[in-house]
Amino acid sequence: MTQKRWSIQQILHVTAEFLRDKGIDSPRICAEVLLAHELKKSRVELYLSFDRPLSSEEIAGYRSLIKRRLRREPPQYITGRQEFWSLDFFVSPAVLIPRAETELLVEEAIKLGQRNLLSDNSKPRILDLGTGSGAIAISLAKGIETATVWASDISFEALAVARTNAKHHNLDRRIKFCQGDLWQPFSKTTSLFDMVISNPPYIATEAFKSLPPEVRYYEPKIALDGYEHGMHFIRRIIEESGIYLKPGGWLLIEMDPDQTERALCLIDATQSFKHKERLMDYQKRYRLVKAQKRNG
Repeated sequence: MTQKRWSIQQILHVTAEFLRDKGIDSPRICAEVLLAHELKKSRVELYLSFDRPLSSEEIAGYRSLIKRRLRREPPQYITGRQEFWSLDFFVSPAVLIPRAETELLVEEAIKLGQRNLLSDNSKPRILDLGTGSGAIAISLAKGIETATVWASDISFEALAVARTNAKHHNLDRRIKFCQGDLWQPFSKTTSLFDMVISNPPYIATEAFKSLPPEVRYYEPKIALDGYEHGMHFIRRIIEESGIYLKPGGWLLIEMDPDQTERALCLIDATQSFKHKERLMDYQKRYRLVKAQKRNG
């Protein structure tokens, strides 16, 4: 890219071809997202201004963003934003980038609330373990308006991002944030939850070398590494969840499709649950395990 007077249309075309040649996924979308960020416009506004020439300062700023992407930095970290459940979230390298497959967790949790399947139908208490950016907790607070939501994370930095997102969506008064390792913040609680939901770290340590560079080098390892072939946190959540769930309460966990069968066996071993199942994501792969605690 040279310092000539590029129009928006021209620079998008050239940049998309350049990114494609460099092996960057979704090159056209990436080019548009980064230019929209540089110009502080939406992608739709870019299309409405195709013939607008760019200043040398705008081109220089755009070039710097493209260089970051060429180093395989995720565009979400470059722009600081990611959409999830049709909501806009701030993200930083302190948090995992919310992904579309995790929307299945939110969808299933909201269905339980809408079908009055939570033990407290009027003001259910929901816990999001390992909240990260807060995307799950905030989406549930939006979708189940009578719920009080707790969101915990071991990372102070992640909780700072989650709190910012909760305030951005005017939900900071309905979500209670707690810092600590999994159940530790609730070890002395006397109030139980109607639902515990989690997207824990579940990548096997030995699988890290095969992850895309965007994930391997930029996303927080603490939010990805599941140890024990990816099952460490899944096992801890399942084994201890019965202590914190009300009778009839629900446990929902996202995981790798290959882990779902082992998770069902762990659920059986606790003898705390009367119902269990695994659900497929939108790619027809098992992604979610859910279980209901026994009434007595």
